[in-house]
Amino acid sequence: MGRGRHALALARAGFLTFGVDARLEAVREASARARAEGLVVRGWCADLTAGRLPSGMFDLVLVTRYLQRDLFPSIRAASKAPGGVVVYETFTVNQRRHGWGPTSPDHLLEPGELASHFTGCDVLFYEEVEAPAAVARIVARRTSVS
Repeated sequence: MGRGRHALALARAGFLTFGVDARLEAVREASARARAEGLVVRGWCADLTAGRLPSGMFDLVLVTRYLQRDLFPSIRAASKAPGGVVVYETFTVNQRRHGWGPTSPDHLLEPGELASHFTGCDVLFYEEVEAPAAVARIVARRTSVS
């Protein structure tokens, strides 16, 4: 959830919004910010290295600046099928050139890697950019239950 800005934006747009973060303070902060605006963001503190997202529960799954490769199947499955959408953005290996952000290969995508995790989905948008940060972005829709 980080500062919860994405969760707040989705709640402002009328989405039933859930946020997940391993840090309880981040969950509390995002929920409090939502309440201050008269919004509801349902947050839960969870370590996704130890557990998975619930399957088929969400119309939209949004992931920003986070990479845990073994979560890709769970992220795809968490979106409703057919029609659930995943929006994913995170850093690529080219981010190292900027001198800030993650440097470990565990936290950086290789060129074309993000798209490879969404085969079998309808890719609505995909790009890899170098500036202002080196990131890959995808918007993918589940077309089937598989």
